[in-house]
Amino acid sequence: MPTTSTPTHCPYCALQCGMALSPLPTGGVEVVERPDFPVNRGALCGKGRTAPAVLSSRVRLTSPLVRSGDALVPATWEEALDRIAGELGRVRSEHGADALGVFGGGGLTNEKAYTLGKFARVVLGTSQIDYNGRFCMSSAAAAGIKAFGLDRGLPFPLEDIPRTGCVILVGSNLAETMPPALRFFNELRENGGTLIVIDPRRTKTAEQADLHLAPRPGTDLALALGLLHLIVAEGRVDEEYVRERTTGWEDARAAAMAHWPEYVERITGVSVPQLRETVRLFCEPEAAMVLTARGPEQQSKGTDTVGAWINLCLATGRAGRPLSGYGCLTGQGNGQGGREHGQKADQLPGYRKLDDPAARRHVAEVWGVDPDSLPGPGRSAYELLDALGSDVRSLLLMGSNPVVSAPHAAHIEERIKSLEFLAVCDVVLSETAALADVVLPVTQWAEETGTTTSLEGRVLLRRRAITAPDGVRSDLEVLHELAARLGVEKGFPTDPEEVFEELRRASAGGVADYSGITYARLMEESGAGVFWPCPAEPETDGEAGAGDEADAGGRADAGGEAGADGDEKRDRRLNAAAVSELWATASLSAAGDRAAVEGDALTAGDEEGEEGEENAEGSEGGRPGHRRAAGGTPRLFLDRFATEDGRARFVPVSHRPNAEEPDDDYPVLLTTGRVVSQYQSGAQTRRVDELNAAAPGPFVELHPRLAARLGASEGDPLAVVSRRGRAVAPARITTGIRPDTVFMPFHWPGEGRANTLTNPALDPTSRMPEFKVCAVRVEIAG
Repeated sequence: MPTTSTPTHCPYCALQCGMALSPLPTGGVEVVERPDFPVNRGALCGKGRTAPAVLSSRVRLTSPLVRSGDALVPATWEEALDRIAGELGRVRSEHGADALGVFGGGGLTNEKAYTLGKFARVVLGTSQIDYNGRFCMSSAAAAGIKAFGLDRGLPFPLEDIPRTGCVILVGSNLAETMPPALRFFNELRENGGTLIVIDPRRTKTAEQADLHLAPRPGTDLALALGLLHLIVAEGRVDEEYVRERTTGWEDARAAAMAHWPEYVERITGVSVPQLRETVRLFCEPEAAMVLTARGPEQQSKGTDTVGAWINLCLATGRAGRPLSGYGCLTGQGNGQGGREHGQKADQLPGYRKLDDPAARRHVAEVWGVDPDSLPGPGRSAYELLDALGSDVRSLLLMGSNPVVSAPHAAHIEERIKSLEFLAVCDVVLSETAALADVVLPVTQWAEETGTTTSLEGRVLLRRRAITAPDGVRSDLEVLHELAARLGVEKGFPTDPEEVFEELRRASAGGVADYSGITYARLMEESGAGVFWPCPAEPETDGEAGAGDEADAGGRADAGGEAGADGDEKRDRRLNAAAVSELWATASLSAAGDRAAVEGDALTAGDEEGEEGEENAEGSEGGRPGHRRAAGGTPRLFLDRFATEDGRARFVPVSHRPNAEEPDDDYPVLLTTGRVVSQYQSGAQTRRVDELNAAAPGPFVELHPRLAARLGASEGDPLAVVSRRGRAVAPARITTGIRPDTVFMPFHWPGEGRANTLTNPALDPTSRMPEFKVCAVRVEIAG
């Protein structure tokens, strides 16, 4: 065991807080603060602080398990691997490659997610692969790609938030879901900025806001359209920005003007004066941001909803400018990287599209296979789970617990039970693993090295601090062994750095270009990570830097603006870069500050000389869409967006009802979410005594008026019933929720499983289920 602490990152949410692990004299490790890491500066929530508890053999798996009758019994690794390979081969032979399903997770490292996607397509030959991140950020990703041509959760680092003028935070309770991030918003207010929180509940985050709007669940789209209507009516549109940097404004404007304030008030329950105040607070500062999370995204109209908030930013000139823009607060630990490198149904590494012939050729060359051998796009996550036992006969599952986390969970549990064969790789015996035919115990975050990508697009290196117990292997070893047993003996290394080197080549030239990132560089950057896109410099890594098929906001079009006026364009980039660099550290309290800063920057641009020219030319392959720095590309879109013409796209959208509205039988709306001391399906956090003491079980949060109608008192067992099932949990009565709405956290299995109730209605673009709103009735449990 090492005698000094090992720098690493928390295994839970997308903040990827920095921490260090120090060995204990009695064995095991303890968490030590890392105040030098810029995201959390040493602060940790209870989940991060207690993360080593799950490393204990007392709560984790340490031996493979195989099903014998109704029981899972210990087995050797050879027996377990042979059985998996044999069953996968049998199903493929009898039913075809697409009868094999693969389901990944947003907590897998980049190396694992990349290898899992490659395994599915090269070894199994199946198109049927997706992952649980589809349930998290897919609507925001789809809307971002439509508008900007690129999806990265935050196009700026968190450190920009305290220096903007206003933040609208839509559907995020980050005080509980990612507590260390709250300080950025507190600093915003301390600096004179304004925080507006939009949430049906008065959460701990909403309590910190200058203005809290509590719309009816599922009406965020109408709310955004109503705000845009007022922006137009009050003459607050940035006409010059719209004309020079966007397309599609007239259609989006017409759609918004159909949503007049009084109409929006009737739909949302947010008063017209609150709408007007929101517009004033958002538009008056020089810079402002909109950040969304699962609230508006986990809806059957989530892509359009996020698109409406993006339209708000574009109309006011807030996107692609310093300290401004739209961002998504990605949830899972590697939710960003997990959606970039190939475990999605329609995706190849580097955020390439699986149906793009050029992308297929590039990746196939890296993998050493025929492009025509790669299958096409497959089913999305819920559709894949829904097909289990019928079209999809077997499933290999890594890093997910859909028995608890999937919508319409009782139905999905039955689909899983109907499989001919289920193999699960996990660190604990989750509710899904308990149904498997084979369970493989795999290494955890502290026992392996690998990279993750935070919500900022910051690629980070987790380092192995301890040795895994005997009987535990890594996911990479599992895929290597299964590939060999299925006839592919090369191309699946077990060393994560070797995998990452291949990932670099596969991502080169793609939207999410990691080709300029290495393990050595990640260690050299003081542990602060490197922001993508980060293409390799051609002169230092010609192979990795080759290829310019994608344009990540002006990145991969080498020399695209060169020519007779190349020197003039270079000088403009230099001056603009100086403006942004200085403006990024300036106060935004008055428009006059900006003019002064711009004047200083222009002077600085003239004086920078050769060093300044080198920095300007270093911005993303010679085009100024992103400004690269020593740590990659922390800020996107400063001069152009990642579209063909460099302009952002307005997308016209209109309000539509929820997939399921209340009626006489189901008169109340249910919304779901998280609590501070549990995480996702709870498979790991429910095994930590301290966290269970703080959050021992599910509950039903309801307003006193609803409780009075039911005759319910605090702690009474309540049954919440939807068209899909029934859940029972104790009442928690509070004025901090709308009277027409109840809330349940989704971390627990059994009779309190919130996802028994949720609606699997899918967004037509992102295929996101409508987790955040469905119709229910509430009654005293008998």
